[in-house]
Amino acid sequence: MSSSNLKHLEKIKDSIDRSGTLTEEEKSDSVKRIEEWYREDMASGTFMKELSELSPIIKALLAELGLI
Repeated sequence: MSSSNLKHLEKIKDSIDRSGTLTEEEKSDSVKRIEEWYREDMASGTFMKELSELSPIIKALLAELGLI
């Protein structure tokens, strides 16, 4: 995830934390879900990067699909 996306992630988490309408449980659950999505995004990006390194053809196919 780019540093720009990481900054957005932190802003979202801060906004959730400052929310006056969410309960503590809702805040905690929301942050957990965001962190889970972040980990999944990172894992997917790592997988795509490693897969693209197998061959130039695979890299071109992944790029054509918009995955890298």
